[in-house]
Amino acid sequence: MKGNLSGSRSPGYIVFSISVVLIIWQILADVIVQNRFILPSFTDVVFAFFGLLSVGTLSMDFLVSMVHFFIGLGLSILVGVPLGILIGWFPRANRFLDPIIEIIRPIPPLAWIPFAIVWFGLTDLAAGFVIFIGSVFPVLINTYEGFRNIPRIFVEAGKMLGCTSNAALIRHIALPAALPHLAAGFRVASGVAWMCLVAAEMFGVSKFGLGQKIWWYYNLHQMDNVMVYMLILGFVGLIIDYLFRYAMNRTLLKWREGEVN
Repeated sequence: MKGNLSGSRSPGYIVFSISVVLIIWQILADVIVQNRFILPSFTDVVFAFFGLLSVGTLSMDFLVSMVHFFIGLGLSILVGVPLGILIGWFPRANRFLDPIIEIIRPIPPLAWIPFAIVWFGLTDLAAGFVIFIGSVFPVLINTYEGFRNIPRIFVEAGKMLGCTSNAALIRHIALPAALPHLAAGFRVASGVAWMCLVAAEMFGVSKFGLGQKIWWYYNLHQMDNVMVYMLILGFVGLIIDYLFRYAMNRTLLKWREGEVN
């Protein structure tokens, strides 16, 4: 069974499946739809891509979006992990903060855009703030669950080995045991952050960025350029997910390699 799964992900299958999709896309656009505004063809998008590269706006928008992304995701980790540890380890903190968190958490990140613009203007911090609002809760909740689900026997063993303070128990016992939950939270947060990035830029939080240009070129009726930015968003999101998985497996979850071998 394992061989079949690995075979289905071989480069040959990937190239074949993508080629089939591109051919269907080209035929659908040129033969059936025949309207570049409704559906630009694959070749239209390729020419638009090289045109945007020659102008130089594409690389600039990419760099701006990455700045927004890392500002928001970085803040979500800096805030979400300590707060998750606090409410996951100390019951009194959980009882006090849980109602506040549960009131704020269901509010969609896009609802914060007016305040982001009022507080920060059309700056990188405004986009980063919207991304932070969307991505902080996956980090916080996964950290909380990781600390709440630590087996009691781990804590008792730590106390017997000399970890008598909360700080020592958190550092040497709870945090290592909760690392799989933290890694899952970081990965989910990165995906949410990327989606919030696009939405925030499209709704006018920033003057530049991949999401902002989608709306910009839509207003100009240049749908081939819109498709270019959409595909770039998809590919960059995929690369970010792979990089996060690789980084988590090589750092936070490196101990799992012993189990696999």
